[in-house]
Amino acid sequence: MISIITAIHNGIEINKVFLSFLKKNTTNPFELIIIDNASTDGSADFFENNGAIVIRNKDNFSYPVSQNMGIKVAKTDNLFFLNNDIIVSPNWDENLLKTAEINQLEVVTSCGIERIESLKQTKKIRKKWGVIKFLLNVLPNNPRKYVLMHKFMYGNWEAFCQNRFSKFKYNVVEGFVGNTVLIKKSAIAKIGLWDEQIQAADFDLYVRTKKRSLEVGDIKPCHIALGTFIHHFIRITVHNKPTPFVDSNNLISLEKKWGEEKLKIYLADNLST
Repeated sequence: MISIITAIHNGIEINKVFLSFLKKNTTNPFELIIIDNASTDGSADFFENNGAIVIRNKDNFSYPVSQNMGIKVAKTDNLFFLNNDIIVSPNWDENLLKTAEINQLEVVTSCGIERIESLKQTKKIRKKWGVIKFLLNVLPNNPRKYVLMHKFMYGNWEAFCQNRFSKFKYNVVEGFVGNTVLIKKSAIAKIGLWDEQIQAADFDLYVRTKKRSLEVGDIKPCHIALGTFIHHFIRITVHNKPTPFVDSNNLISLEKKWGEEKLKIYLADNLST
């Protein structure tokens, strides 16, 4: 059993796509914990009717606050933090667990459009996705549109993912891709919960694992699993003009927390920046 924690704020169309691929491509039995931040389009009912544990908030909370709500109710030691605007690959969860085990990692992310094996290849795949989004974003938002965009991008999704896995298997590179993150509870005991001051919580998570590895040495920095690719539609929630976060006054920038010089050091080799 694994725990999957996902925060949502509306987006019923993409939520349907997300859940269909999650059910199809997840290997391990899982509890799906949905943090519903005041959705008004039936998303909370949709997930609840499909067996998810739904925490219903009356307001729209920031990403890290939502993730910490999920941690409080999660029953397993393997916590997967997933965006809702993604399509998971076949065996994604088992591949990430095996990647973590082989490389002795307590925090590991998938790869994706944000970052793959090199800067050259990352720029190439980002450019392709940018063209597809530009051409197809004129279509109305519905599950068919998102599946069509995905089809144009990859063709045969299963074959694309299998080809990547065959090439990279359980190889990793230091860094992060924030839409799909596996965190062991043992890591949370060392670095703490998501920092509720930082909306860019994936960057902050990477910095905290890097800092802990350098100063204490009992954890490795976050790494990217090059053989586990997950598609991210990117910024769908933002484009849907969400309600402002109720805790927005509590949020600060990464620069304010860490200082620009330290951030340059910690993030120097991360192509996701």
